[in-house]
Amino acid sequence: MRHQKKTVKLGRSQAHRDSLLSNQVCSLIEHRRIKTTLAKAKATKPLAERMVTLGKKGNLHARRIALSYLKHKDIVKKLFTEIAPAAADRKGGYTRIVKLGARLSDSAPMAYLEWVDYAPEVTKEEPATEAAAKPAKAEKPAPKKKAAPKKAKEEKGE
Repeated sequence: MRHQKKTVKLGRSQAHRDSLLSNQVCSLIEHRRIKTTLAKAKATKPLAERMVTLGKKGNLHARRIALSYLKHKDIVKKLFTEIAPAAADRKGGYTRIVKLGARLSDSAPMAYLEWVDYAPEVTKEEPATEAAAKPAKAEKPAPKKKAAPKKAKEEKGE
């Protein structure tokens, strides 16, 4: 019986699944937000939260456990120095899943997996004047004149 077996298989072997989820968590730590399918986001979320819990412990044993799973020293360092201290006052729920809708190619449901304290940078510049706020009217290009059909030199008798 499958009691206490909550693994989402994602259509992969165990080694492939472990590698995929490890890479997803590394990308989440590095980029603060990842765009992935909803099923992968739901499978990655508990592992990412477990890594933050290890980061909050901060001892050598927790660092070695995180390193054995994530396999990247610089990612583990970032987890222990940046991500975990930012979540120090939070007791759980470090990540959120934001649903995006279906992917165009295969209609797979897509989602963002991001840290709760993540705020995406907005690079929208505000216009300085009212003239800049209104889009300029596009001028119609002058219609091209049709070239007269060329007459063959043979018709002229040259």
